[in-house]
Amino acid sequence: MSTMPDFQALAPAGTDFVADPYPVYAHLREQGPVHRVATEGAGDVWVVLGYDEARAALTDPRLSNDVRNSSRWTGDGGYAIGRNMLQTDPPVHTRLRKVVAGEFTARRMEALRPRVRQLTDELLDAIAPSGAADLVESFALPLPIAVICELLGVPVADREPFHGWSHKMVFQPTPEEAAAAAYAMTEYLTALFKEKDSSPGDDLLSALVRAEDADGARLPQDELLGMAFLLLVAGHETTVGLLANGTHALLTHPDQLAALRADRSLLEGAIEEMLRYEGPVTSSSFRWAAEPVEIGGVTVPAGEAVLIMLGPASRDPRRFPAADSFDIRRPHKGAGGGHLAFGHGVHHCLGAPLARLEAGIAFPALLDRFPDLALAEDPADIPWRPGLIRGLSRLPVRYTPRV
Repeated sequence: MSTMPDFQALAPAGTDFVADPYPVYAHLREQGPVHRVATEGAGDVWVVLGYDEARAALTDPRLSNDVRNSSRWTGDGGYAIGRNMLQTDPPVHTRLRKVVAGEFTARRMEALRPRVRQLTDELLDAIAPSGAADLVESFALPLPIAVICELLGVPVADREPFHGWSHKMVFQPTPEEAAAAAYAMTEYLTALFKEKDSSPGDDLLSALVRAEDADGARLPQDELLGMAFLLLVAGHETTVGLLANGTHALLTHPDQLAALRADRSLLEGAIEEMLRYEGPVTSSSFRWAAEPVEIGGVTVPAGEAVLIMLGPASRDPRRFPAADSFDIRRPHKGAGGGHLAFGHGVHHCLGAPLARLEAGIAFPALLDRFPDLALAEDPADIPWRPGLIRGLSRLPVRYTPRV
């Protein structure tokens, strides 16, 4: 199940939910933190919109990530490609996460810093002379793809088709195209695993192919496929959104952009505010009530689907004053907890340090290279993509050409 709830049907007439969903979320949240919403072709789903309720739900073991707890489950687990950490619960999830957790430590991420900086500079060098660019196509997209593919060991020549499959699987133009992309990705990864097994390199996929559990057994094929798929897709699609959405937020809030240009010590807080204000991950993956669960005063019956809405929860005014304002000086640490852009609990995003590293290099480089960077179109004319990953289709900008 990956169908987005039909929030557009709940929006007032004339509202463009895709362009700005937050008023609809706010209207629902004012009526209560938990609602049952219809989806097209996938039944009803319970959505959690309040911050406190979302944070609690993300750590509730009664909400299972395993689709076999769904009352609608009739198949083999519903895995799009393999079996991954987002579709499992402890202890299986714990075992799978342990296999790759060592590759995403702060020390490992710091070792990537010089290469991320080099890739960033190369991409900016390429667009500097033109004076205009689509920052999604020319910067926000190719940078995360290059980083994650180098980390995992995907050959340069394969990155473009890989992204095409990933994009269709995430945004699903049609179910048939998504299924075809999943099949192509499976075929590609299966062949790549064989290559890594016979000729291993110093990369994460080679390490995964050779990884053994406590009993000395290697990962079975479905888990190996699921792990690679999750790391490759989640490792770049979400960071594309962070870079594009964050740049858009700065360029549509000139006072905040000026503050960041004047004081780079605000960068860390600015990135956290980008994640809170316009984070790329709209919701958690689907979860299912393994037994009746009370959330925010509402009982979700056993077997029913739940989406924990990370973006709306991160704009809950009960937790964040002036929640719909973009404020790079906003404090993001404290007893109440920070934004939920990377989730919370055992399924907290493993790649969060990598995303923060890329953003921490990309934004200063972009602002330094182009001091007069500005949108080249009215923000109202720049389209957003629908779906569980919120991002811009394109981001046209202009600037003084530099040789």
